[in-house]
Amino acid sequence: MKLASLKEGRDGRLLLVSRDLSRSAPAAAARTLQAALDDWDSVLPALRAEWEALESGATAGAPFDPAACASPLPRAYQWADGSAYVNHVELVRRARGVEMPPSFWTDPLMYQGGSDGFLGPRDPIPLGDEAWGCDFEGEICVITGDVPYGATRGQAASSIRLLMLTNDVSLRNVIPGELAKGFGFFHGKPASAFSPVCVTPDEAGAGWDGAKLSGALHCTLNGIAFGKPDAGTDMTFDFPTLIAHAARTRALGAGTIVGSGTVSNKQGSLHGSTVANGGLGYACIAELRMYETIETGAPLTPFMRHGDTIRIEMLDAAGRSLFGAIDQKVAPP
Repeated sequence: MKLASLKEGRDGRLLLVSRDLSRSAPAAAARTLQAALDDWDSVLPALRAEWEALESGATAGAPFDPAACASPLPRAYQWADGSAYVNHVELVRRARGVEMPPSFWTDPLMYQGGSDGFLGPRDPIPLGDEAWGCDFEGEICVITGDVPYGATRGQAASSIRLLMLTNDVSLRNVIPGELAKGFGFFHGKPASAFSPVCVTPDEAGAGWDGAKLSGALHCTLNGIAFGKPDAGTDMTFDFPTLIAHAARTRALGAGTIVGSGTVSNKQGSLHGSTVANGGLGYACIAELRMYETIETGAPLTPFMRHGDTIRIEMLDAAGRSLFGAIDQKVAPP
């Protein structure tokens, strides 16, 4: 089942979307995705029946327009982003000449992001100053139901309701100064954008194993293939681990979004790691700049500027877009 939110009010209007993303229809079982998540077990049977009617053609629906959509949850009670691909963290620290503590391989990193308003999948990325170092970050996310305080891994796994993608926008030149204060991100992590649709895990087929999603995450910067790392490879901490970590000292409410952090695969040298040179490339600019710094002494690739575009997408086993594409342009606010 695929779901989206039409831009309407603060919380959108829940849409059912056909598997091929060609048609949509308003849901009757719940007006918003948050309302559906709040009462998931009761709403799900009716919601699925409505979606199956759309998929079969019994409900005609209307053409699906991703540009008319907000993120599936236009705002959320909780947005907790992990850093599950420790290879990415290791590269960042290596480029800075800093050793990575061994605990990073056993204890997940996570930050609490702003969730009072997200960008739509086709909305511009507002950038007040190009000197801030605007970067995209391609990630996988899950949306949970209620998660109890101190949840076990099994409870965390059973709480996963939906999957989607995110562009977790980062202002790379702002972040170091904030982290130096010892109090975490704020200005360096502006509003994120999410894929046009979120999907129930069964839509991912064999790609979803109950804990992680496998498949290439295609990132296209200014129309040129920038990365296609596999989201199921080199994921040190899977989603049940991340969710249980987030719930260690608090319960999580239905509609909590948990992100994987930048999808990152271990690769060889800079020359062989880019897509142009036959590698898997990257799901953020910072990672390429890390390779450049390590191997040439300085970063060469610039961060995003006004007018630059980024597209993030994953295909299913049949070659169709699984979540639709995040497709954004950087623009002055």
